[in-house]
Amino acid sequence: MNRVLVLDVVGLTPTLLEHMPRLRQVAASGWQAELGTVLPAVTCSAQSTFLTGLMPSEHGVVGNGWYFRDLGEVLLWRQHNALVGGEKVWETIRRERPGYRVANVCWWYAMGSSTDTTVTPRPVYHADGRKDPDCWTWPPSLHDELVAELGPFPLFTYWGPTASIASSRWIVEAARRVLPDHDMTLVYVPHLDYDLQRFGPDSPQAVAAAREVDATMAPLLDDARASGTTVVALSEYGITRVSRPVDVNRALRRAGLLHVHTNATGELLDPWTSRAFAVADHQVAHVYVRDPADLPAVHELLAALPGVAEVLDLEGRRAYGLDHERAGDLVLVAEPDAWFTYYYWLDDDLAPDFARQVEIHKKPGYDPAELFMDPADRWVRLRAASALVRKKAGLRYVMKVVPLDPSPVRGSHGRLPDDPADGPVLLCSVPDGARDRVAATQVRDLLLELAGVPTTTVAAADDVAAG
Repeated sequence: MNRVLVLDVVGLTPTLLEHMPRLRQVAASGWQAELGTVLPAVTCSAQSTFLTGLMPSEHGVVGNGWYFRDLGEVLLWRQHNALVGGEKVWETIRRERPGYRVANVCWWYAMGSSTDTTVTPRPVYHADGRKDPDCWTWPPSLHDELVAELGPFPLFTYWGPTASIASSRWIVEAARRVLPDHDMTLVYVPHLDYDLQRFGPDSPQAVAAAREVDATMAPLLDDARASGTTVVALSEYGITRVSRPVDVNRALRRAGLLHVHTNATGELLDPWTSRAFAVADHQVAHVYVRDPADLPAVHELLAALPGVAEVLDLEGRRAYGLDHERAGDLVLVAEPDAWFTYYYWLDDDLAPDFARQVEIHKKPGYDPAELFMDPADRWVRLRAASALVRKKAGLRYVMKVVPLDPSPVRGSHGRLPDDPADGPVLLCSVPDGARDRVAATQVRDLLLELAGVPTTTVAAADDVAAG
């Protein structure tokens, strides 16, 4: 049985690959191809397409989060695999090869999936509001084994102002421990995301990050080669340099379409009474419009907003494979040098308390400013250290370090790439299946072939099942 290691190296592009000799060896022994992505070109949507062979209109993952109309809430970074429609690649393989063993090390929507082994970040949320690093595993015994060998999952280097190579190093070491017992191992390596968004993809820091993550993956690549495991390395998107944050929700509020309610924490987006609001997700934003009669006016307003390249209605969404009920009634795509903020308040003094914190579940949109400590606050590091002391003493604390000024952000993604050199790439360590370009929907079939399950066999079984 052919073993396969699938490395999702976030932000990997042909340009950055030039600084990554170990990954180049993967392609040298096999092949390299341009990798098509999906709109939005973000983690959750792209990974779901890779694993199912379906577009967002079919698997339903229209972004890293969306407005859950049945709940009346904006929710990002959910973790339950049931949110992803369609059969996953390992489930397809198991129809031909029962007992095929699969490990998922930090790919998204891991919880509740049908993989044999799972490792995924899952913080501890204490009753008094404190948050501690941790992970969720299946089987449960794996948790204690990994923590004993590697220490707790380094959550605060996985995202936020202190994000660093430490989280990728932990993930790689965890993958090395599960690789020998599985036929397919999925590994998510996030490190390139950080400095490419902080400093831009063409910065010296981006080159340094590429070299650092390449060296970090070297032991895992050595393990794969020694065990005869085929390596597939791919990326979900390429990060492009940006300089223009676009405050789409503020434009909607000024037009009287977005409403807030106020409590002791500050102003909060009110999706129940708003006529229109946006869920910002990097360079794509889903705009939810309560009354269809407002659609023409909202479309006209947002099309005129500087930094907006496209406003997709139903037909436009259908053209991109994004016509799913979870998607916004309108979907915005940014200009190449622009990206969308989630900000909806008009006065920073009225911003909600979570705006200055790393709080990915409370914010109604993605916030890359969480990668920074506020450069305008001369005491920010001292206050962060003080909060950390309180945390270690078991006291409640608030880590207000995130700037409300988005101008430090230098990289973003989400729109389809303009230049393949700055878009995603796929590498394979064996010559099998070599081609110049692989569409995102074709990754699943490539993995089937590498696992030794011909897609013709799968198609014939699908036809029989369909009657």
